[in-house]
Amino acid sequence: MPDPESESPQNFEQALDRLEEIVRMLEQGEMPLDEALEVFEEGVRLSRFCHGKLRRAEQRVEILLRNEDGEIEPRPFEAETVSGED
Repeated sequence: MPDPESESPQNFEQALDRLEEIVRMLEQGEMPLDEALEVFEEGVRLSRFCHGKLRRAEQRVEILLRNEDGEIEPRPFEAETVSGED
């Protein structure tokens, strides 16, 4: 098993994929306790990584939504529709 400390995810999607894999492994409950603890620790690190990425993305979106006065101006999300589709 590779050392989870030495590997860091390249991006959010990779981290989330690995986190989902870890959840499946732990839910099966077939790992020895020591290995399960190591995998759980990796999951905690990945969860923190993903949370940080999401927090930074939210901050960037808020900056983009600020009006001229520097206040966040809520705007409804309007999905674009392709003509002919409803």
